[in-house]
Amino acid sequence: MLKPKMTLPPFAALRAFHAAATHDRYRDAADSLDVTESAISHQVRRLEDFLHTSLVDRSGKRPKLTDVGLRYLQQIEPAMRQIQAATEALLPASSRRTVRLTLPASFAATWLIPRLGDFEQEHPEIDLQLSMTARVIDLVSDHIDFAIRHGKGSWPGVEATYLLEATAMPVCAPGYFDPQPQAPSQEVLRNVRFIVDSNAPDVWEEWARAHGLEPPAPSDVVMLDAPEQALEVAESGNGLAMGRRPIVDRWMERGRLVTPFGGAGSSGAAYYLCRPSAVTPTAAGRLLERWLTKKAAERHDA
Repeated sequence: MLKPKMTLPPFAALRAFHAAATHDRYRDAADSLDVTESAISHQVRRLEDFLHTSLVDRSGKRPKLTDVGLRYLQQIEPAMRQIQAATEALLPASSRRTVRLTLPASFAATWLIPRLGDFEQEHPEIDLQLSMTARVIDLVSDHIDFAIRHGKGSWPGVEATYLLEATAMPVCAPGYFDPQPQAPSQEVLRNVRFIVDSNAPDVWEEWARAHGLEPPAPSDVVMLDAPEQALEVAESGNGLAMGRRPIVDRWMERGRLVTPFGGAGSSGAAYYLCRPSAVTPTAAGRLLERWLTKKAAERHDA
């Protein structure tokens, strides 16, 4: 009995569509494949002809995926990654180098980057590319291998491995309180300016309730875009910020910030290493994964 014929599109057309769908511009897609923009456009149309459907909406200034195109990308992405991983496993080690990691800039600056020298010494064959953003991006569509995220460990479409607990405590410049309070109280906090990182807007309300205090009024709050900005404003003596470890550690080690109410407590969140659940990591990715969990465990044990 004859086996049924496999219905597969031309791979060059599939590869061009995948590149176009995972880059903002056809020019970038063309550069990634070392072809011309017109070649990308031609191959995408070839795939649409094969499938008898429109994958790209060309009515605007820039082409964008149709709903059908987006669903098709989501369905073929795991297969494309598996082909990539299988191919890289057969190539010489020098060809299996690049690993892409996205993480918040604050965590990169305070925890990862000071340790990168160790990673480069242990794994000189791996080219680790960092994308620093606090935005929770789609790892599959953005072609990212791993992400370090802050939260409670539950994100759709990813496998999350615990790295570090995120403890937090109020911090301020030395001398901000005069005299130094013994404990937080409504009276002590009455004239305090609270500095809030917009990525964690409820942190002061949670802290106040945990200590039996009234949350600060909106008029007493200064909202900033990043934890480093909040710490810098606190360092200048302009308020009380919530210091999240390990981000706040370097400020405290240098004596630029102090904890007026004692040590850190659990923030209810942690840092997790995440990877797409439908994608098999490369050998280089596995090495990075093991190195990160080892370094996180060293800090926990210390």
